[in-house]
Amino acid sequence: MHRIVSLLPSSTEIVCALGGADFLVGRSHECDFPEQVRRLPVCTAAKFDPEGSSAEIDARVKDLLRDAVSVYKVDAELLDRLAPDLVVTQSQCEVCAVSLKDVEAAVNLRVRSQPAIVSLEPNRLEDVWQDIGRVARALGDAARGEELLISLKRRLQEVEVRTGGVPRPKVACIEWFEPLMAAGNWIPQLVEAAGGDNLFGEAGAHSPWMEWEALSESDPDHIVLMPCGFDIARCRTELAALEGHPAWKTLRAVQQGAVYLTDGNQYFNRPGPRLVESAEILAEIFHGLDFGHRGTGWCRLA
Repeated sequence: MHRIVSLLPSSTEIVCALGGADFLVGRSHECDFPEQVRRLPVCTAAKFDPEGSSAEIDARVKDLLRDAVSVYKVDAELLDRLAPDLVVTQSQCEVCAVSLKDVEAAVNLRVRSQPAIVSLEPNRLEDVWQDIGRVARALGDAARGEELLISLKRRLQEVEVRTGGVPRPKVACIEWFEPLMAAGNWIPQLVEAAGGDNLFGEAGAHSPWMEWEALSESDPDHIVLMPCGFDIARCRTELAALEGHPAWKTLRAVQQGAVYLTDGNQYFNRPGPRLVESAEILAEIFHGLDFGHRGTGWCRLA
């Protein structure tokens, strides 16, 4: 019988998609899906105040990193009490979740059960698929992992088929508002799969900072807002950072009503099974298809 602590939302979703929900004994402060994981003890916390504007949050995080201080902390005493035999964490981004270094330090020094650590490092879609396989093997059920991957890839292929042979709009995906940041990593691949032409961000590379001049010059057909960690309501409250810039109203997408708010926190920012649903959301936005996500995963900016 496994005792699993998952320290990032995407790995919690992976464990649950693989049938391991009942093995979970602890989670991160951001793990909230599926609903049943909310009852689990919380083993991490942010060292900064997550409230405030995107500019204020950015400044707080940069201050911590400038002082070589981790952005999140691990509750080593709680980990010890939970006595896990498996801890799932990540080494992809120290701003997104607790760092591998901090997890290893807590486990090696304080956790008497000495659990195995599986560290995920998703940069591209292919990495996400590999991470699902790694977690499945750690759970002792590689076959279940293969079944899940076949299902996810089949659904993604259906998106590609339904959007094939149609005009491909130019798309700008914005992951942070102030300062301006494009979406990288797996997002360019999702845009392409959904029948769009991604303008900013490179598949497999971290999300890049953007200049307003570049956004204006590219003049995208669609602008998709997916700020990291924000749902649709929080995304809407941050719009002043975009709408207050003089270049905003000059953009074709803004003038034609082709700006979209998404739940980046639940979908695009989480490198797990629901990235396929993220591709479906983009296909709905770009081509008017119906995968059942309108009004929950995204909405048009009125």
